Formats: sequence, structure tokens, C-alpha cells
Amino acid sequence: MLFMPMSPVFKGTSISTNVVIKCTAAVLWGLKQPLSIEEVEVAPPKAYEVRIKILATGICRTDDHVISGAMTTKFPVIVGHEASGIVESIGEGVTTVKPGDKVIPLFLPQCGKCSSCIHPNGNLCVKADLTGKGVLSDGTTRFTCKGQPVYHFLKTSSFTEYTVVEEISVAKIDAAAPLEKVCLIGCGFSTGYGAAVKTAKVTPGSTCAVFGLGGVGLSVIMGCKSAGASRIIGIDLNKNKFDKAKSVGATECINPKDYTKPINEVLSEMTDNSVGYTFEVVGRLETMVDALASCHLSYGTSVVVGAPPSSKMLTYDPMLLFTGRTWKGCCFGGWKGRDDIPKLVSDFMAKKFDLDQLITHVLPFNKINEGFDLLRKGESIRTVLLM
Repeated sequence: MLFMPMSPVFKGTSISTNVVIKCTAAVLWGLKQPLSIEEVEVAPPKAYEVRIKILATGICRTDDHVISGAMTTKFPVIVGHEASGIVESIGEGVTTVKPGDKVIPLFLPQCGKCSSCIHPNGNLCVKADLTGKGVLSDGTTRFTCKGQPVYHFLKTSSFTEYTVVEEISVAKIDAAAPLEKVCLIGCGFSTGYGAAVKTAKVTPGSTCAVFGLGGVGLSVIMGCKSAGASRIIGIDLNKNKFDKAKSVGATECINPKDYTKPINEVLSEMTDNSVGYTFEVVGRLETMVDALASCHLSYGTSVVVGAPPSSKMLTYDPMLLFTGRTWKGCCFGGWKGRDDIPKLVSDFMAKKFDLDQLITHVLPFNKINEGFDLLRKGESIRTVLLM
């Protein structure tokens, strides 16, 4: 059921740099446990850090990977990484944002100095924490609960009323942007949309196949459509997702279980062997190989978009690449966060794409576990939690 309240009224904030804030957060105490609503203490921002009042946050599959153990982290931890909010206070040396600014925290920072940041085609900043260290750059955490330190997730931690992030992990956005919608630009939408338009660089008139029709997969479809693809095939085991996929741009949808042949052979026959681009948006090793095999053997490009499981090795036939295919990875859609996310928000404000199509549920923050249940049952695309 879609619970869609009126757009929240977001007010400016005052500087309280030296004050510890007590607030509500959803703490994950251990593996495969429900999130626990707790009172936490959020320390003031240190030098080059920003404390943000989170006002809207999306539930992403990556967050569930932490709960299930598919993604490594330390416990206890505050997960969540797709969000928007307002700067509450800033630490010494912060110059690019000020209290009251609307911002999107970035799970992929942009330090502007490392080899990835300075290269025009790179975006995987060395300051990112994709291995689950759970602390900021000084090696400590800003969260405490019941007298014990609580770890950060992706240096973001948005399942809390207040969070502290580094300045390099903050994108200042349009002051008129509706935070309950643009929070999706903090991860899901940008990841999928960018996979098509920035990483794969889908060409007009091409044929694309998208494996996985969750929120990110639908965003890939939106990107393929925006790039001018003439045929976009959605692939999922859940037929209930097909109507939504077609509404955002898929020209047809198929379920691999309806066929006895391997999915790459099915796609080849359907398209007269013309699939130029494939996207794996599930995060399963087997599906990654299927997607690679499904693009044209000579000129096809396959993009890994779904986060792979931790500590797993993938086996594939190297002939799949030898014939000419290109296999690419894609983190955060290839975007440089501080440079590109404000532009994507501006594009949204200019109605170049519609985020409403991705939001199926809006819930109050204290119903966060209900939101995860919807995700696991396949009943939601994106659930947005309002603080």
C-alpha cells in the first residue's frame, strides 16, 4: 500500500558544532537481526566533517546485504546510504556547505586528489569504505549507543535522524529540491541510470537487456530509454514487476523460467542476435555470466551493476571475452558524486526524468522493518522513510 503524506516542511537549522545530539536511529546489533530503534548519541563534526539532519532515506538492497551477511561490516552498525537532508553543523575547515544547505550524503566520496578522482573516467575514490571498516578517516566513529561505539556504513549511515560525514562525501543540491524524492539520487536511481548513459554509453537504436527489475534495474531501463535504445528487454523471475518495467520504458519482459533454453540463446533468437548492451542488476555470480553471454559476441557490452557478494570468486569461459565482448563494472553509475549529483538533481527539477515511478511506498522511520519486509517479499520497488 502506498502511504504518501504531504511533502514535509523542511526548516533551516542553527549551528551547534560543539553539542552532542541525542536522536533516534535504527541500529543493527548483529547478523540477521531486525533493526532496533534506539536512542543514540551523535558527536559533533570534527575538522572537515559535516553533521546532517537526515529527512528522507530510501531502503536499498545493499542495506539488506549487510543484514543477511552478503556484505561485510562491523557490529553494531547504522546502515542506510541513500538519503537527503539539511546541514545541521560543520567542522573546522569546511567551506563548500553551510548550515541550512540541502544536501545528499555520498557513499562514494570525491576527494578530488586521488588517481580516480582526477581521471575523467574514474569515480572510485580511495577514501571510500567499501570493505566495512565502519569508521571515518581518523579511525573513529561519531555514534554511541548504550555506552558503546556504533559503526558507520559506507561512511554515510542514513538510518538515523542525524549523521556525520566527511565534507568530501556531501553534495550540495538545489534548495528547491523535494528531499523525499531526490534521496533516490543518492544511490539507486543514479546507479542504474548512469550504468546506461555513462558507463555503457548506450547508443540510439540499440537493443538492451536488463537482468533484474528492482529499483536500480528500472533506473537502467530509464537510462536506456533516455539514450535512445529502440528495444529494451526486461528480465526477472517475478512477473509482477513486468508492468512497472514497461511503464518506465521496457518494450517487453521475459521470465527465464518460461524457457528450457539458456537465457542467452533465448535473447539471441528473440533479437536476431542483436543485443548490444546487457546489464546485470541482481548481484548474482551466475547472472553476471548469463548477462555477459547474452550480449553480441563481437561488439556487445555487458555491465555489472548489482553489488557482488563478498569474498566470492566468479568462474567463466574466457572465450566469451576473446570473441570481442566488453565486460565492465559500474559503481554509482560512474558518476563523480560532488560534481555530478547536483546536476542530476537539477535534471530532475527540469523534469528530464520522473522519480515518482520508482517510489512505491512512503513510511514513517519507525516502520523501517516493515519497509525491509516489503523489499524481501518483492512487493516494493523503493520505500522512502521520512524522519
